[in-house]
Amino acid sequence: MKKLIYIYLFITMSLFLSSCIEEEITRPANITCQLENNAEYKQNPKSAQLQALIDSYAKKGLPGIVLLVRDENGFYIGSSGKADIKNGIEAQACHISKIASITKLMLATSIFRLQEQGKISVNDPVSKFISKDVLDKIENGNEPLTVLNLLNHTSGIFDVIKSTGFYLEVLNNPSKHWEEEELLKFVYGQPKMFEFNPADTANYSNTNYLLLSMIVEKAAGKSVSQVLHDEIFNPLAMNDSYYFYHDALPEDKIMQGYFDLYNNGTLLNLSNWNTGSGNGYGGVYSTVWDMYLFIDALYAKKTLLTQASLDQMLTFHHSVESRRQLGAGCQKDFIDIGNTEKDFAWGHRGRDLSYSADLFYFPEHKAIMSLMVNYGTDGESELRPVYKEMHDEIAKLIAK
Repeated sequence: MKKLIYIYLFITMSLFLSSCIEEEITRPANITCQLENNAEYKQNPKSAQLQALIDSYAKKGLPGIVLLVRDENGFYIGSSGKADIKNGIEAQACHISKIASITKLMLATSIFRLQEQGKISVNDPVSKFISKDVLDKIENGNEPLTVLNLLNHTSGIFDVIKSTGFYLEVLNNPSKHWEEEELLKFVYGQPKMFEFNPADTANYSNTNYLLLSMIVEKAAGKSVSQVLHDEIFNPLAMNDSYYFYHDALPEDKIMQGYFDLYNNGTLLNLSNWNTGSGNGYGGVYSTVWDMYLFIDALYAKKTLLTQASLDQMLTFHHSVESRRQLGAGCQKDFIDIGNTEKDFAWGHRGRDLSYSADLFYFPEHKAIMSLMVNYGTDGESELRPVYKEMHDEIAKLIAK
């Protein structure tokens, strides 16, 4: 987010903090969580170090942390901090959290599965699925865009969440359920991020996945929610995963989401603020276990996609953006934490206004990292670098 957005937030926040926001994201309860009570999930030799690590970052101010690590030596699953600060509910591994842009990895995987079924090709032109009158209003929309250009962020199309107007509307109606067409109006007429030259330039844009959501519905003939259930959630028995707002969320298991909006050490509960969930670029709520099931099937067991599809997904652009390289729906991350030849990981980051997550597979270490924190790191705050430091420290310990 841009600093200007926060100027608007500071000015207008007091106007509606006292207003009534319907609590669609209800507060969690204390639950019996077998993932934490079962000794099988503390067999990893690094369990004590991992627990001490997340405990230390909870003490540094991150409200609630849930972490799963699995490698050839077994599992570590643990938690620290609070799922609900007001009611003193401890964070647990069975709690559900918003995983933000990890949704993109799931949507991309669904697209490759649809390609294997002959319903779409990543080389199809975007114009096959999205009308000319829509593309005419988007800079770079009339370039020879393909589905792949959207998947790997080489389109150069303006990022909807960079729109100040969009965030002003979020302020005016924080829990609004956004439709695709309503979001596109913040993209129309906006300057392109860069000239369309896929071989040369890639840069992350949420709008790419907003458009992919529209494409998937046209290609599959059903909603993205149904596609995610049919292609990802149901086959993998991901029974605690939901695509909000299209799916109803459980009433007693959702971690509350927080952000230091004024950057003064006060965490505000922004769980019900919706920055476009349910439109391709975000919206999945899940657990660390369900996320593990997904990435284990995708990259470790390789049961979700053929090797040909994985080869397309795991072709990374040469440019480096925010310490990562972009692939077709996934990212090559942790490229600078140690040995560049073996300490990298495939997966996706998740960053939202009041939630953060990371889901990665370290192929050279045969290890998985599934992380959820109920604090937003999409915007600047004193806790943002704290989260980034923890994110790196976990990866370093996995690669050690």
